[in-house]
Amino acid sequence: MTQSSYETAPSVRKRMQRTRGKDNSFEQNIRTRLYAIGLRYRVNYSLPNLKRRSCDIAFPRLKIAIFLDGCFWHGCPEHSTIVRKNPEFWLSKINRNRERDVETREVLAQFGWTVLRFWEHQVADDIVDAIVSTVTHARGF
Repeated sequence: MTQSSYETAPSVRKRMQRTRGKDNSFEQNIRTRLYAIGLRYRVNYSLPNLKRRSCDIAFPRLKIAIFLDGCFWHGCPEHSTIVRKNPEFWLSKINRNRERDVETREVLAQFGWTVLRFWEHQVADDIVDAIVSTVTHARGF
């Protein structure tokens, strides 16, 4: 087995294929709550100056980018787990994700964007409150 090709158990492969990268229940819950209180936003918004990257929710005119991160995929310090099969592959992948998160935040900040990141384990009401507060402030209210 080479470093670039890791074999996975069929059950793991199926589970990973079923895991939604976009429009998962966490994202849908937050978006539904924002919509219900009257906020209108863009979903899976392609980011300016960053090829092949998008944020989960955006308020483009206000330059607010929101990322709703899964604890596993982004290496949550509270809920990250060590995978027993191919741990070097997964650790490398998650570290690359975290590095990309930092780079994305830095580039967006250079262009005047406000970046909000939330973990999937955070309380939905708290996430919505933080987003509403940021949007309200950006609108000058």
